[in-house]
Amino acid sequence: MIKFDEVFKRYHWEEIKLKLENVTLSDVEYSLQKKQKTVDDFLNLISEAAAEKLEVMANMTRSITRKRFGKTIQLYAPLYLSNECQNICTYCGFSLDNKLKRKTLTDTEIMIEAMVLKSMGVNHVLLVSGEANKTVGIDYFLNAVRLLKPHFANISIEVQPLSEEEYEWLHQEGVHSVLVYQETYHQEVYKHYHPKGKKSNFDFRLETPDRIGKAGIHKIGLGVLLGLEDWRVDSFFNALHIDHLQKQYWQSRFSVSFPRLRPAEGIIEPNFIMEDKDLLQLICAYRIWNEDLEISVSTRENEKFRNHIVSLGATAMSAGSKTNPGGYAVDKQSLEQFETSDERSMDMVKQMIKAAGYDPVMKDWDPVYNGCKI
Repeated sequence: MIKFDEVFKRYHWEEIKLKLENVTLSDVEYSLQKKQKTVDDFLNLISEAAAEKLEVMANMTRSITRKRFGKTIQLYAPLYLSNECQNICTYCGFSLDNKLKRKTLTDTEIMIEAMVLKSMGVNHVLLVSGEANKTVGIDYFLNAVRLLKPHFANISIEVQPLSEEEYEWLHQEGVHSVLVYQETYHQEVYKHYHPKGKKSNFDFRLETPDRIGKAGIHKIGLGVLLGLEDWRVDSFFNALHIDHLQKQYWQSRFSVSFPRLRPAEGIIEPNFIMEDKDLLQLICAYRIWNEDLEISVSTRENEKFRNHIVSLGATAMSAGSKTNPGGYAVDKQSLEQFETSDERSMDMVKQMIKAAGYDPVMKDWDPVYNGCKI
């Protein structure tokens, strides 16, 4: 079985950047008309030339999404377990060199937070933590999943990269999805953003989705941090990664997220500001390229953008999010990973989705299906 690092080595950052710069409007029109699209078509659709076709792309995106997913938006909320972290990352509020209050939830605190989420109607929960193996390692995550499994239909995790065996254990306990972001695929500068800690190992992180796929996880989520390096080049490599994973682990589903670098304690300024129109183009490009791909938009984005993206490609949204451990009830003053932009409650977001003519979905998966063979 081919691993992504073998595919990755065939491509070079500067060559992809040059290809993007040389895309013409005719190339874009050709890709839009093709029935079966490749990653080369995706590259055309994220180019500067494709910006002229944004209205056409938006209309195509709306039509494709409705055909494949209907007029529904799945809603979920994150539950931050810990802000302890052994990494130094220049863009993250949890970075080891931020000498601020750290917090890891106890069993009782996990359940207090969970009950607040349940009172909000949440059935899909995303467990998030900093990367601190000694404090919040696999045993901690397995325990948290066992505590929460009776209360939520869908449990996803976004934690440090784990071994294939550890992902298998999480799968057996009922974890539905695993999200892992490379942050940037620009290997030459990766160390600059991750100077210390296990996360500084570019190759180990790059190989993580392959380990997740081999473990049989139902859904794998990828993305890059928009604000570090050239978003077009990074997004091409992210699509290349998804393309590889879909071919190798076809029994799994795949999602993509679009985290734009947001303010947080002690972090660097973004290298660039990604404009809303660019993010819309990127979302449209993903949808037109890959009809089955789930598209998630978090509360990092502002109200106006999220209101419009409901009918333009999104299939999942977080709402009412708190990005600090205990943020819903236990410890509202603990360190946040980043500032949220859309501060509306879950009920307010549900009403917004309904007003757009879409159905907010709180549960689209039941644990009973975890035992089914595809």
